[in-house]
Amino acid sequence: MTLHKAITYDAFVELAVADSAVVGLVLKGSRAHEGMTTEHSDHDLYVVLDGDSTTDLTRFAGYRTPELDLVVLSLDEFRGSAGMPGFDRYALGRAEILLDRLDGGIARILADKARLDADEAFQEADKWLDAYSNSLYRSVKNHRDGHALASRLDAADSFRFLLELLFALDRRPRPFNKYLEWELARFPLPGWDTVMLLDSADRIAATGDVSTQRALFAQVEAAARRAGHNAVLDAWGEDLDLMRPQ
Repeated sequence: MTLHKAITYDAFVELAVADSAVVGLVLKGSRAHEGMTTEHSDHDLYVVLDGDSTTDLTRFAGYRTPELDLVVLSLDEFRGSAGMPGFDRYALGRAEILLDRLDGGIARILADKARLDADEAFQEADKWLDAYSNSLYRSVKNHRDGHALASRLDAADSFRFLLELLFALDRRPRPFNKYLEWELARFPLPGWDTVMLLDSADRIAATGDVSTQRALFAQVEAAARRAGHNAVLDAWGEDLDLMRPQ
């Protein structure tokens, strides 16, 4: 929306804190990731309202300027949005709570949604393992058959799926690419060497190197089998031989 007069981040926070209808303020994005803020960073702010109260802050719904991006919603809507799969789930999981008038209720919502439940995580890992294997197989096969560009494109796709898989195995939403190094430096994936993983990502994204893909798959296969995902892998049958180190 467009207001007649722009409001700064600090001025809006002061206004929201003074309004008893506001039960939570949650800052997400680069401002909530230490060391990631630049001169271009805006303030992405969730404004959580008590559904039984009225406030004229609803006029700020959809407000957006280069400095301030607001999402104004009810507590019930916030619970739902915090649980959405995809980009908002990671962003809210690492968000900074500026105001919590629910005696930790806002914090509990974010903590619950920052971690996948066991069944959800297993199903997600199954899905992403199959997608990763599919793209890896296509990449290696295209390299074998002389289709260099196709091989590199499939390799890049495979690593995207691999990241989804590895974070699902740890019951975490995958971070944006922008925050991948930040996330792994502070919260490494159990059982994985962060330097090796990032070096592999760099090499595979840049060149689609097949030997790197195969070496990485050997580690992924072992981890996936330990986590109980044998059925997905075994469904590939003899095609697994093409993905494994030669």
